[in-house]
Amino acid sequence: MTKKVRVRFAPSPTGPLHIGGVRTALFNYLFAKKHGGDFVLRIEDTDQNRFVEGAEEYITEALEWCGIPFDEGVGKDGGFGPYRQSERKHLYKQYADELIEKGHAYYAFDSAESLDGHRKDHEEKGKTFIYNWHNRLKLNNSLSLSATEVSAKLDAGEAYVVRFKSPQDETLHLKDIVRGDVKIDTNILDDKILFKSDGMPTYHLANIVDDHLMEVTHVIRGEEWLPSLALHYLLYRSFGWDAPIFAHLPLILKPTGKGKLSKRDGAKFGFPVFPLEWDDTKSGEMYKGFREDGYFEDALVNFLAFLGWNPGTEQEMFSLDELIQEFDLERINKAGARFDIDKMKWFNQQYMQQKSNESLAISFKESQAELADIDINYIEMVVGLIKERASFTNDFWNLSHFFFVAPEEFDAKASKKALKEGTGDILNKLVEIIESIEDYSVESLQTDIKGWITGNEIGFGKVMQPLRLALAGALSGPDLFQIMFLIGKQETIKRIQKVIDML
Repeated sequence: MTKKVRVRFAPSPTGPLHIGGVRTALFNYLFAKKHGGDFVLRIEDTDQNRFVEGAEEYITEALEWCGIPFDEGVGKDGGFGPYRQSERKHLYKQYADELIEKGHAYYAFDSAESLDGHRKDHEEKGKTFIYNWHNRLKLNNSLSLSATEVSAKLDAGEAYVVRFKSPQDETLHLKDIVRGDVKIDTNILDDKILFKSDGMPTYHLANIVDDHLMEVTHVIRGEEWLPSLALHYLLYRSFGWDAPIFAHLPLILKPTGKGKLSKRDGAKFGFPVFPLEWDDTKSGEMYKGFREDGYFEDALVNFLAFLGWNPGTEQEMFSLDELIQEFDLERINKAGARFDIDKMKWFNQQYMQQKSNESLAISFKESQAELADIDINYIEMVVGLIKERASFTNDFWNLSHFFFVAPEEFDAKASKKALKEGTGDILNKLVEIIESIEDYSVESLQTDIKGWITGNEIGFGKVMQPLRLALAGALSGPDLFQIMFLIGKQETIKRIQKVIDML
């Protein structure tokens, strides 16, 4: 019988969740849902020195906002809890002891000073100090000391760490869904610390034990963990456990230049690299969030899915359900994916067009104080006219303010272009035409005004440009007759009269 698919996203609460972390969570979520499996959120907080207040809540809120909530985690026990590593620390010592008993790990009593001395000595000789098979029998550990000496040190409470005993002269052939076959010479591996004298495991031991106990079937994580693959595989082998299937995702790269996307790139280029806004109390900096900058969560998810994965077709717009249906780990690229904020804006604009005018109007009204007393149905009609020209709801006010407030000032360049000798006479006649229209509809306005212009052989620009300037304060905006209809006959005449008086 095939095991139920179980994947986990295991961030550390050391600050806000980077967009690369969201992408990792998304790929785990998509894979789990495609195969009817479970998506587990585990908080890896063993490093209490780097713990940041509020970071765990931020992670949970970010996943909820993105529409990729976890099935199991803190507050959602699926029978494999607790889901914070700090609450699981009682579990790990027995596994460290088991590895020592099996001969796959050992106690190391080397002081920080002695190890630093070895490093400096190697550097002076142009070498790199690696604690492993070629020198471990010469160092201060339970492999070089007698059983009596080791017992005496432990009984005396001497500080120690537990190190993994990397095998010598072996070539590992490992499989990774994204990378393919990975070949590693064990002679280059160092004997990593698994357990510290303070009673806490290192990431490597805790990670393997937790994945095994939580019955994780697939480990989908970032490329930066690829160097740990050999150690993690060897740990599974040493315990006699079946290893999960691994897939290491490509890096998300800077928009330009080399290296992976960082929070400094966001500050440099002026775009968010975090899903939600983050107030860093330590540095006093406020980091932008995609949510607060007006991006839609489904647009962000669609954009992130294409950072390292492609469906093999020309289709770019995918709902979450479609992504689940199409997602395949085999279609993830090895090469890094460049972060293109213009493409993100394009996705946001596409999703904007798909949103209902009603939902956009509600968001617009909530975000703009000037609209507090305006009827939502009127706002909805305005949104329908302007949304094609917007990428964000944040753009709406600049594109539509003249529907709600008469222009106080007129664009100087536009005025020079639109207001000529004779414009006043034309506008006076236009007011008469508008006053005479009884059926004040878009169709009637269009028919009567265009008929008057054509019948009197007046250039369209001579009428339409000053009219648009009067109504909108500039020479851009949606259909003029729609503006006239929505603001109403009296307001239209009042605005035209203001320009006449100014002339």
